[in-house]
Amino acid sequence: MELRVIQKTDAELRIEIAGEDHTFMNVLKGSLLAEDGVEAATYDMNPEQSGGQTEPVLSITTDGDVDPLEALESAAGTVSERSSEFIAAFDAAV
Repeated sequence: MELRVIQKTDAELRIEIAGEDHTFMNVLKGSLLAEDGVEAATYDMNPEQSGGQTEPVLSITTDGDVDPLEALESAAGTVSERSSEFIAAFDAAV
């Protein structure tokens, strides 16, 4: 997975996440929206409307009290924890 910061301010972040699809991006977006201080989280991966862009671009807006990179780090940690919990539950059920 390759990450490239496109734009960063105190309250906004646009970051390209190469090699991912809707499955991962939706999970990450959902986790971001559950974070305190995150006002909006969305992604775009429509090349026709994005001037040929094919990799997803994640956009995060916070209330300004939370750094968007910190919100992304926290949300990614939540996704990782939930994935580990699911794997453990799956292994126990099999």
